[in-house]
Order: sequence, then C-alpha cells, then structure tokens
Amino acid sequence: MTLFLISNFFVKDSFAGEIVLDGIYKGENLYVENPYASTGVGFCVSEVLVNGRTTTDEINSSFFEIDLSIYNFRYGALIKVVIKHKKGCTPRVLNPEVLTPESTFEIKNISVDKDGFLNWTTVKEHGSLPFIIEQYRWNKWIRIGSVKGKGTGGENRYRYSIDFNSGVNKFRIKQIGSNKKPHYSQNVEYFNNVPEITFIPGNGGKTAQKLFFSGFTHYEIYDYYGKLIKTGSDTEVDVSKLKTGTYFLNYDNKSEMFIKK
Repeated sequence: MTLFLISNFFVKDSFAGEIVLDGIYKGENLYVENPYASTGVGFCVSEVLVNGRTTTDEINSSFFEIDLSIYNFRYGALIKVVIKHKKGCTPRVLNPEVLTPESTFEIKNISVDKDGFLNWTTVKEHGSLPFIIEQYRWNKWIRIGSVKGKGTGGENRYRYSIDFNSGVNKFRIKQIGSNKKPHYSQNVEYFNNVPEITFIPGNGGKTAQKLFFSGFTHYEIYDYYGKLIKTGSDTEVDVSKLKTGTYFLNYDNKSEMFIKK
C-alpha cells in the first residue's frame, strides 16, 4: 500500500480499492471525478462513507458531490471520508484541500533557554498542522525540524531541542495551511557566548584530503556554480573525492571558501 500525505490529511490508495481522507470540516463539500469501471460496465466508485456512515449521495455519474452539510458538523470537526472503488480504476478527489486545516495560531510567548530548547506557547489553533522550526544560518532560513500541532483553541505548549552556532542565533516557527501561504511567528534570538569555530586549511586555503573544524558544526559545501555537493554535521569532512577546483563552505555562522587540490 502506498501512503500519500497531502497537507494534514492522508490519502491512501491501494489495489484493495479504497481512498481515505482525514481532515476537518470547513463548511465545504468534496467533489469526485468518477471514471468508468475497468470492465466498462458502471462507474468506479462503489460506496462512500463519512465518519463510518454510508452516504446517500448519487455516485453513479462521472462527477459527483459528497455533501458534508447534511451531517451538521461543527466548523473544525474531525472528518474521515472513505471512498471505496473497484479494481482497475481510480477515482480522483478534485478539491481535497477543503479538508485541510487553516493556520490560525497566535504566539503567546516564544523563547530559547540555555539548555538548548526552543519553547513556544500558542492560542487559537484551528486544526492540527505541523509547526516547522527554522534557523537563520548563512544568510538564509533553514528548516531544522518540525513538531505536530495540537490543533486546539486553548493554550498549547511546545518544546524543541536545537543546536547553537557561536554568536547570535535566530529562530522562528511557521505553519502552512490550506491557502499554501506560510504563517510565521516572530523571530527569537539567543546569543551563544562561545569561541567561533574555525577550519583548516582556512579561508582560501588548499587541501587534498580533509577539512578540519575546531569544533562540532553543521556544514554545507557548494561547488563554483552554486550546486550543493555535501552537507552534514561533524568535526571534519572528507573532500578527497571532490574534483579539483574552488568550493564554498558554510559552517558555524559564516561562509568561506577553499580550494581542492
């Protein structure tokens, strides 16, 4: 069975003939494109269930509507739609995004503690969406992890372990809801008062085998044309298999270069 994740709900498609959509009710109905069965007799969909109840929708047509309004769901109620279909054909839900939660969270507080955790408290969540944690490194925002949102309207507290660069560290969180537009928190900063990490052979230096860092660090290596060649976290990097030439190195809180001999 193949499992496809679409935003915050799942669509499962298999040869067993079943599509499952999990999401929340937002006052809109679903529309389904329904091909003919592989035998050429009748249509593909055989049954539709909403939260375990067989619907009374007319499914014997090329397109049909799953009317969710008749169930008197409250806005934001959890919904599970099961579309059963015959083998050899696959119906298509035309607007699955109507079940995707919207990102409505508000940050009550957000902070970084000395133990290396990003902590935040939200209110007014409306449906569970992942919180994506980002750190500003090397003049760009980089995703460093995610936490599943609780999706309830009251106070929700979250905590995520983070790694510091030397000097100023900047973090934020975001969600992406049904409108596909990122919804960001404010930035939060933490100053890590430790010596900057250096590397051998140093900025502009030459090496044939390895790069050595003065401490553990995240790194990225790009070739002369800006293509990402290598990324990771360590105290050293084997570059012996790289082609001869100039490379750009992101590490700790800086961007430098080296020459592979």
